Amino acid sequence: MPAAEVEIDAELVGRLLEAQCPELAGRPLSLVANGWDNTIFRLGDDLCVRLPRRQVAVQLIRNENRWLPLLASRVSVPVPAPVYVGEPGEGFAWPWSVCRWIEGVVASEVPPPQRRSLAPGLGAFFRALHVPAPSDAPRNPVRGVALSERSPAFYERLHAVPDASELTAMWEELVAVPQWQGPPVWVHGDPHPANILIGQSGLAGVLDFGDLTAGDPATDLAAGWFVFDEPGRRSFREHLGDIDDDTWERARGWALNIGTAIVAHTDDNPRMAQVGRHVLEQLLV
Repeated sequence: MPAAEVEIDAELVGRLLEAQCPELAGRPLSLVANGWDNTIFRLGDDLCVRLPRRQVAVQLIRNENRWLPLLASRVSVPVPAPVYVGEPGEGFAWPWSVCRWIEGVVASEVPPPQRRSLAPGLGAFFRALHVPAPSDAPRNPVRGVALSERSPAFYERLHAVPDASELTAMWEELVAVPQWQGPPVWVHGDPHPANILIGQSGLAGVLDFGDLTAGDPATDLAAGWFVFDEPGRRSFREHLGDIDDDTWERARGWALNIGTAIVAHTDDNPRMAQVGRHVLEQLLV
């Protein structure tokens, strides 16, 4: 996982809150996660603070701050739309945000057979999300694009991935699948189980829209391999509605693309390393 480029601690977060939204200052602050791009603190019982920990994540959080309020109105499960958008200050050079805390268990902490209850809700979520995006929607060069554009990066990381020859043959088959012919639709872009919350009745929320973009919906349908085992994947596809075979095959390609990236770059993050191993296992069954 990339190293943080700035030091973020509770004292800094407290100063930002005191200076910019003092009505929230003084609430208990506790570190939740140092993720790939953002550091997250829980703020009291019902809010959290998200701050980019790398320069490359700054535009991503700007995209979330702009577009998530709109997308939140389209989908039927909670997403981390900001309730306050913070500006640089107090020695912190980048934008940040305060969001609602969404209750639930991160799906990566639940065994795959127990994730099958997510299939109806996650299928409905993607059906609602995958509508044509406006012309000024974000463009992400590593999500939503033609699979062939990811070939150089895929081949570069094969040295760090097991079963490289079998996965190479699979990739060469999948990049030949016809490309998406529809309009660019909204794409979450990072559909792994650490970004999905499960509750007692199924899907409780979808997190981390940093890779939000417009493009091929197959990127998100890679969740079939990221989140589920084979029975769960069948149920997920059924709840997606009318998904053609080419799109489902490209989704398999996106699972392979993102899965190998996770395996190659998460030696220091056991939870994400397990996510990557699960994807490759599902692709090879």
